[in-house]
Amino acid sequence: MSFVPLEELAARPKPGPRLPEWLRKGATHFESVHLLKRDLRKLHLHTVCESARCPNIHECFHRGAATFMILGNLCTRGCGFCSVPKFSPSKQDSPLDPLEPANVAEMAAQMNCRYVVITSVNRDDLADGGSQHFAQTVLEVRKALPNARIEVLTPDFDGNLDSVARVLDAGPDVFNHNMETIEPLYRRVRPQAGYQQSLDVLAFARRHRPEVLTKSGLMVGLGEQPAQVEQLLRDLRQSDVHVATIGQYLQPTRRNLPVAEYVTPEQFDRYRDYGMSIGFQMVFSGPFVRSSYMADMVNEQARQ
Repeated sequence: MSFVPLEELAARPKPGPRLPEWLRKGATHFESVHLLKRDLRKLHLHTVCESARCPNIHECFHRGAATFMILGNLCTRGCGFCSVPKFSPSKQDSPLDPLEPANVAEMAAQMNCRYVVITSVNRDDLADGGSQHFAQTVLEVRKALPNARIEVLTPDFDGNLDSVARVLDAGPDVFNHNMETIEPLYRRVRPQAGYQQSLDVLAFARRHRPEVLTKSGLMVGLGEQPAQVEQLLRDLRQSDVHVATIGQYLQPTRRNLPVAEYVTPEQFDRYRDYGMSIGFQMVFSGPFVRSSYMADMVNEQARQ
């Protein structure tokens, strides 16, 4: 029998709370998931569903839904919750694929999408944050699928509102930018972002294109209190955001932040009810909710 020194035991990360029954979701539909991944790889495309290890991937891929992730698969930021691969611009390059916008449009057309969600990594190494590439992708998808609705889930473009306007002017139906967490946790969860900066991006989007539905998402279970979540929801309403999504944070890898708490379904219902009471058109709140999960349904209900 071998013994582990006490010093090594003390240095090991402490296990998080035990996964409750309401967060146990089995993997199914393996064949449809495999086929969609195969077709995505043929066009050198990425999805946030895969890169962020979303627990809903089997369900969404089976029903022909995926969130396309553009600007490559390497991110310049090191958010504590995210498993998307990182890179340092000072050490390596990550050139944009000029065919990516057209390939996203081709794949969306192959899938016969009626609702297309486009997101991206952060590209702080690019002068425009990748906004021109983002806008071109929207235009290509619109050309291929003129009757589809398009939702963009953008980074903050480091607060550059010209970049935000460039994406909006390409004509998406929904502009989504995630707050992710409450303000006191930003330094730990989103150290290269800013709480007020993200609110300013959302408020600008609403002013610049009033006809576009605005949306934002947040995670719970990182150590926040209910009153702090309610404050974040009030801040979003003050920025005239129409839709909020609220889901449980799940640690994607051992390198990411641990889960502080598994929030009960009843608390998610209370967040939904509070958000609706202060004027949101739609609050999608539940343990498995993600920012682009069931985005077509969320959009439809928000517009009723």
